[in-house]
Amino acid sequence: MYYNQGISTHHLGIIAETSPKEAAEFIGNKVWLLGMIFVGVSGWWIASWTAARRTHDLDWRGPSRWVAICLLASMTGVWLYQQEYGVKQATVSAASDSAAQDEDDDDEDELPPESITSTGASADNASWQPPKLPMWAQIPFSAKEFGQTRPFGLAVLGNDFWKERQYLAELAHKSMLFKFGAQQPGVLDVPQVVVMVIGESSRYDRWSLNGYARDTNPRLKKESNLVSLSNVITAVSATRLSVPVLVSRKPAMQSLQAGFSEKSFLTAFKEAGFKTYWLSNQMSFGQFDTPISVFAKEADVTQFLNIGGFTNNSSYDEILLASLRSAIDDAASKKLIVLHTLGSHWNYSHRYPKEYDKWQPSLFGVENPAYTDLAIKAQLNNSYDNSILYTDWFLSQVIDALKSSKRMATMMYVADHGQTLYDGTCKLAFHGHNTQFEFHVPALVWYSDLYRLTHPVKVTQLQKNKRAKLATENIFHSLLDMADIRYGSEQLEWSFFNKKFKTHKRYVDSYGWSDYDNATFKGDCREVIDKGTPLVQLK
Repeated sequence: MYYNQGISTHHLGIIAETSPKEAAEFIGNKVWLLGMIFVGVSGWWIASWTAARRTHDLDWRGPSRWVAICLLASMTGVWLYQQEYGVKQATVSAASDSAAQDEDDDDEDELPPESITSTGASADNASWQPPKLPMWAQIPFSAKEFGQTRPFGLAVLGNDFWKERQYLAELAHKSMLFKFGAQQPGVLDVPQVVVMVIGESSRYDRWSLNGYARDTNPRLKKESNLVSLSNVITAVSATRLSVPVLVSRKPAMQSLQAGFSEKSFLTAFKEAGFKTYWLSNQMSFGQFDTPISVFAKEADVTQFLNIGGFTNNSSYDEILLASLRSAIDDAASKKLIVLHTLGSHWNYSHRYPKEYDKWQPSLFGVENPAYTDLAIKAQLNNSYDNSILYTDWFLSQVIDALKSSKRMATMMYVADHGQTLYDGTCKLAFHGHNTQFEFHVPALVWYSDLYRLTHPVKVTQLQKNKRAKLATENIFHSLLDMADIRYGSEQLEWSFFNKKFKTHKRYVDSYGWSDYDNATFKGDCREVIDKGTPLVQLK
C-alpha cells in the first residue's frame, strides 16, 4: 500500500535482518491497519471453524467424500513429483534428437542454483533420477503465483526466504575453493593502505561537493587530492541487494537473486598479499548468513561494532575510527580496510551528535518520528542534511588518519543507495520507490601524494572519467585496478582508473530492469520510467 509493490522474499529479508523497530518503520504506519485486518480475519476464521464444529447439518458424508479425498491426495502427490523432478517440454513438431537435447539443456537454466555444480553441469546427472512428469499430467498450480496471493501466499514466501538462507550458507562453504589468481606485480617496496568506505542511504544531490546549496561538505571540499564521481548509479535501492554488486563481480541484473558463485574483492586483495579488514557499524546478524555477511566473512579481521542496532542507542560512525587506526598501524605492509557505515540510515537524527544538528528545525531529540508523516517534511530534510554534514566530518577523519600514516594510501567512498525525501510535491520518503533520488548515489576517491607520484596515469584516468556514466558494477574492477592488482580474468574496460575503460548499459530495478540512460523521470518524485520495454527480472 505504501511502496506500491508486492511482497517478496527480499522484503522478508529486509525485515528479518534488522531490528524490530526499524522493521516497523520500514513497513510504515499501514502496519497497524495490517494488524487490524489480521486480527479480524483470524477472528472470523475461528468463529467459522467453531460454528462448523458445533453443527453437523452440512457434513459431507458418503463414498463421494472419500473419492474426493483420494483425488486431492493423488493430485498433491503428482504436484510434489513435478516440483521435484520437473515436467517434460511440450512437443510442437517432429523434433530431431538434437532439438530434444537442446530442450533438456534449456531446462537446466530453470534449476535452482544449488543444483548446479562448479563445472556448470547438473548435479542430478551424477546418478539416476526418476523421469520428468509428462506434459499432459502437469498439475495447473504454480507455487510462485500462489506466493503473490494474500494472506496464504506469505507461507510460500517464508519458505523461499528460509531456502535462501540455507543456500547462502551452502554457497559460502562451496565458494571456499574459489580463487582469482590475483597478484600485485612490480610494486614499490613501500607500505600501502587501501580504504573502501561503503555509505548508507546517501543521495548525490545533498552533497555540496556536487552542487548542493547548503554547505554539507565543508571539510572534503578542502582536500586537493579528492575526486567526486558525478554520475554513479546503483541498480537497486536496498542494502542487502546493492552491496553484493558493489563488492563483487555480481552483475546488476542478478542482484535480485540470492547469492553469487564468486568471492568479493576482499579475497582478491588477500591473494595479492594484503591483510584485509571488514569493520562495520551496521548490525551483526548472528548465526544467519545474509547476502552481505557472506562477503564480510572473507576478511582476515571482521568486526561488527554497533551494539545498539538502528535505534537511538546505535553507535555513531566514529566508533569505526579507533579500529581503523589500529588496522593502519598493524605490522602488515599492505592492508585493505572496508568500513561499512550507518551513514544516513533512518532515523537520520540518530546518525550524528548534537554539535552537527546545524539545520533547524530537526528531529534531534524527537521520540519515535514516523518518516511516513508528511507533516515532518522540513524536520526530516534538515536532519538528513545534518547526517551528510557528519559524514563529511567522518570521511575527513579517515583521510587524516591515512595522511598521518605516511603510507601510500587511497580511499574510495560509494553509497549503497539514496533516499526520497518528499521532494517538491512528491509524497514519498525513505527508499524502495524506484526514484532517481534513490538510484543516483555519491561516490568519491581520495589519494595520497605518494600514490599520485607512483601512479600518475591512473590519477589522470580518474580525473578524465569523473563525469562518466558509472554504476556500482564498476567498483570491484576499479578498486583492484586502483591498487594495481592483476588477475587472469580481469576486465579493465570496467575500471575508471584505466585507459581501456568503456561505458556500459546501466539498468535499475524499476518495473523490470529499466535502462537508466534511456528513461524519463516522472514528476517531482523523479520515478524512473524506461522509454522502451523494461527487461524481465529473474528472482
